[in-house]
Amino acid sequence: MLDIKNLKFDKDGLIPAIVVDSITKKVLTLAYMNEESLKISMEKGLTTFYSRSRQELWLKGETSGNYQHIVSITADCDNDALVVVVESEGPACHKGTFSCFENPVFQSEELSEFSYQGLMNLITGRKTDKKEGSYTTYLFEKGIDKILKKVGEESTEVIIAAKDNDKAETIYEIADLAYHVMVLMIEMGISLEDIHRELASRHVIDHKVKQEKMTK
Repeated sequence: MLDIKNLKFDKDGLIPAIVVDSITKKVLTLAYMNEESLKISMEKGLTTFYSRSRQELWLKGETSGNYQHIVSITADCDNDALVVVVESEGPACHKGTFSCFENPVFQSEELSEFSYQGLMNLITGRKTDKKEGSYTTYLFEKGIDKILKKVGEESTEVIIAAKDNDKAETIYEIADLAYHVMVLMIEMGISLEDIHRELASRHVIDHKVKQEKMTK
């Protein structure tokens, strides 16, 4: 681990901290830390910044309740900037939005950024704002039994492709299965964060089991 004494704070004793959501990987905000706020952040496991306008420390979420639980802090190659990966309890922006970065300036017509959360949002839109001719809307209209049937069918397709040792086909079928599982998640009100937390809890349990085996 890098000693924070090796970090390069600017002439005002500050270092930029880019805060990123651990689930969506979306940039939430850009804030600044000094050595004291960084130490507090590491001790509490909660982002604590230095306000350049108020010239004081501030714990994110102290007044709003939108705490940011720190997963990791990483310095760049020059040790003069930080990336802080967090699990958020609420919006990052003081305006109430998930991220402070919500105003598009440019978007390539040829290239598009994919994210699981973006796909979840798209699927949710097909449920809340039904679109004629949309297969996703059709699934929601048919209801849970139809959705479950499709999940079962796609699971079988994955098994068949994998049994045939067809990597390309298995990838294709896994993508189909993932999509239908996401439809099921939205139908049942399950979020990516719910799954993330469940998997994270299993990771901790698995780690403890391995530790126990090593000590026996």
